[in-house]
Amino acid sequence: MTNGRLIRVMIVDDSILYRKAIHDSLDRIEGVEVVGVAPNGKLALAKLDALKPDLITLDIEMPEMDGIEVLKALRAMNSKVTVIMVSSLTVQGGKMTMQALELGAFDFIPKPSGATLEANVEAITGSLRTIINAFIRKKYDFIPATMPRPAPPPPRPVALGLARQASKVVAIGVSTGGPLALVSVIPKLPATIGVPVFIVQHMPPLFTKSLAENLQSKSAIEVVEAVDAMEVKPNCVYIAPGGRQMRLVKNGASTVIQINDDPPENSCRPSVDYLFRSLNAIYGTRITAVIMTGMGADGVKELGRLKDYGALTMAQDRESCVVYGMPKEAADTGAASMIVKLAEIADEITKSVR
Repeated sequence: MTNGRLIRVMIVDDSILYRKAIHDSLDRIEGVEVVGVAPNGKLALAKLDALKPDLITLDIEMPEMDGIEVLKALRAMNSKVTVIMVSSLTVQGGKMTMQALELGAFDFIPKPSGATLEANVEAITGSLRTIINAFIRKKYDFIPATMPRPAPPPPRPVALGLARQASKVVAIGVSTGGPLALVSVIPKLPATIGVPVFIVQHMPPLFTKSLAENLQSKSAIEVVEAVDAMEVKPNCVYIAPGGRQMRLVKNGASTVIQINDDPPENSCRPSVDYLFRSLNAIYGTRITAVIMTGMGADGVKELGRLKDYGALTMAQDRESCVVYGMPKEAADTGAASMIVKLAEIADEITKSVR
């Protein structure tokens, strides 16, 4: 709970089964009160003033008025309610999810496809608890009891201003708020940046392909979802596929991408730490590594190690983060040599490789 205040949630979904699954899931999360349900967007908007929810779980594909139309209406109303999208595991669902995140949705969960209601409730509960805790932390600057505050490690000493060579690779780790943040970075990169760019965005399978397509449609630089054994080329952005690990390996004179099913790290697959750990052996110190908005601390350990080796490391600043979790850990531990506003990250990346 947020100092005794319950988080008020409205459930919007046209499926009776999913409304029940989400309701049962929310009932298991401390500090949450379900204040109402609606089977479509029109009824949800009509109930908004009376129910006064803090959060809405919003199905994307509904009759009458879908989730995208609801988000547009909320934006036009200048509503302060926070929205968590509930997205179907389809190509269309992935594309609509990217659009929803650009329209201001806080995060999303995929609709589970378990064999039983209980299995679906368990899956939804885990996903919603993590997102709601991040929402509480951002809105109230308060860490719930389910998210104990770890003791921060001692900060690293600030590196002296030594001359460094231009980076040969850029690697970015990002989580909650990432799709919208990446829209502020990737389209600003020059098509001929001269180096490869790798991104680990915490997402389940399917959605990363939609993310890559969305960024490609807005960018001059090429953006693709990475596949196993793909040879690394400059002037291309490679996004780790959801649900799988990505690292770089040498194959003769070439560098190739390896996609595999190695275990999660920091409860994440793909994991930022997993990618970052593979960079030094190939690129030495000529690395630009960036941690952007997201919950948790994935990537921070290896970011610090890269900084110790002489790489340029950046963290997004607090004010521009949707969730100041991963960047905060990078800043607090001294793993980031630069704290950068979101609007300036693309410029700093470009300068680092020139």
